[in-house]
Amino acid sequence: MINLRSTPRHRRSVTALLLVSLALAGGCKEVLGTPGASGPSGDTGIGSSGPEAPTDTAPADPSVTPSAPGTSATPSTPGKPTTPSAGTVPPTASGGWITIDAAAQAAATKAFFARKPKPVTGNPVKVPEFNVGCKTSHHNSDDPIVLPKLVGGSHNHTFWGNRSTDANSTAESLRASKATTCNSPDDQSAYWVPTMYQNGKVVDPKEVTVYYGSRLKDPSRTQPFPFGLRMITGNAKNQVDTPDKQGNHFWCAGIGGEIGRSADKTFPVCAKTANIVRQITFPDCWDGKHLDSPDHKAHMANGDHTGACPKSHPVPVPSVSFVISYPLSANTDGITLASGTSFSMHADFFNAWKDEALAARVRNCLDQGVKCNSAGNF
Repeated sequence: MINLRSTPRHRRSVTALLLVSLALAGGCKEVLGTPGASGPSGDTGIGSSGPEAPTDTAPADPSVTPSAPGTSATPSTPGKPTTPSAGTVPPTASGGWITIDAAAQAAATKAFFARKPKPVTGNPVKVPEFNVGCKTSHHNSDDPIVLPKLVGGSHNHTFWGNRSTDANSTAESLRASKATTCNSPDDQSAYWVPTMYQNGKVVDPKEVTVYYGSRLKDPSRTQPFPFGLRMITGNAKNQVDTPDKQGNHFWCAGIGGEIGRSADKTFPVCAKTANIVRQITFPDCWDGKHLDSPDHKAHMANGDHTGACPKSHPVPVPSVSFVISYPLSANTDGITLASGTSFSMHADFFNAWKDEALAARVRNCLDQGVKCNSAGNF
């Protein structure tokens, strides 16, 4: 394991960290799935023309011990429904639950389903899906969902999407920032995962595709998540494989695929014509009441055995899925994450899509069960 080099930023955050609760409710394991009925299709959007910009330098040494997620302090960011309505009441926060205004959300939902979908043209793939292609934006040891306002309080993260994301980010600050490393200017959301290292050196993703799809039996009632919704999936504390030995979900994509395993058996060794890939999928059922919850998971759920949303979380929303390609193939020894082992992989999503752009994509693509590109076209 690699020792954490003490930095002024980390030392400044020690006092603040002592004030944070060390227990994250739940501790759910990551739930895997594929966006759409048959997973990512050939037209992935990976490598599509997005903003090309230099990547900020991450710390040279990874964190060995994952920071313990605490009960989030709740930012006082006003939320608003997908379809803005007059007289919207700011959300209220209590014990980590951020409650939205029920009347405003009901109006937004009604307005959304009153939209007439754009007629399907051509012969699109029958998979409810659209995507954005992204590049790495920057790194920092912040987490505005789990540790809001605690600068340097987290293990190091690799961010893409909104360039402004840091410990002080709120829904409103993300919306105010125009710069994104994703190929849709309408997507001002923030996305992040723990930074990957190989023998102490940062390994940035070669490319990332964020899919928005549906894994439900009937995707036609899917609606946009509200502005400011945030959620996490995976468990930073999980350092070992699951009992069924399915906890490591890195795989090889490309010609030749997997040809072996790393020395510690936790990573695949890929052919030189392939790359290591990780897919991380978020739940697609929402409780319809909260933008966030104390563990940043309880307000979300997965579809039940019938392929529908459970009664506790009755609102179908897009299933967000990260497909992350790392430029590693034959040499996969010495890989760690800032949160620890490969089994600690987790991901965060903070929604700041422009309301109209997200609503159009959900109504035209997901609700009609067809695949769209990053621009929301068939």
